[in-house]
Amino acid sequence: MSFIKELLVFLRVRKKLWLIPIIMIMVLIGGLLIAAQGSVIAPFIYTLF
Repeated sequence: MSFIKELLVFLRVRKKLWLIPIIMIMVLIGGLLIAAQGSVIAPFIYTLF
């Protein structure tokens, strides 16, 4: 959790708050791919990309 706090403080200090949505989308896509790796719905998710 300290890494996330440090990242948010860094983004706030450097005025890079526009990066937060990009980071969130990357985390969501990564989580989706990890969750679908052994799943039955994996072929349907992979067709999206």
